Amino acid sequence: MKIPTTLKHKPVIVCENYENVDGRYAYNSDAKGLSLGLAQWNDRGKVDISAKVWRYTGEKWSRQSEEMPLHRVLDLAILVCRGKLHFQDAYRYEKLYDPAKPILDRVGLQGDAMTVAVCTDNEMIDQDIKLFSQALSKDDELLSERLRTLSRILKDMGY
Repeated sequence: MKIPTTLKHKPVIVCENYENVDGRYAYNSDAKGLSLGLAQWNDRGKVDISAKVWRYTGEKWSRQSEEMPLHRVLDLAILVCRGKLHFQDAYRYEKLYDPAKPILDRVGLQGDAMTVAVCTDNEMIDQDIKLFSQALSKDDELLSERLRTLSRILKDMGY
């Protein structure tokens, strides 16, 4: 399915078969494509690029399609990696984290740091963190394949 080019987001680089590789939803996903392009929020004289997940309901392009600035896509990747790193050793804690030290890391980014922490404000955190850990473990093959690919590409880029 072709990603629309007549809407406010103007695709430049696309993956039009994302529904075939969308993790556990592969071949049965409403996320039909990904694109990097000119952001829909651009004003005259100001051009930002963004990433977009294109969702299709079977009848029309969904309003639930998501568009994000590229730095947010990378921030999410950092969060995923840092969270996955925590769960490699989380079994050492009775509750899968240390309630006395819920902050897992402070990742320095341009003048400040992204605080990565267990959400202790969640009243169901003890149950939810177990469910999260189980789901992360179940999806380990999918995530690890993508992380290895990302690592290879980053190395190719000199990072």
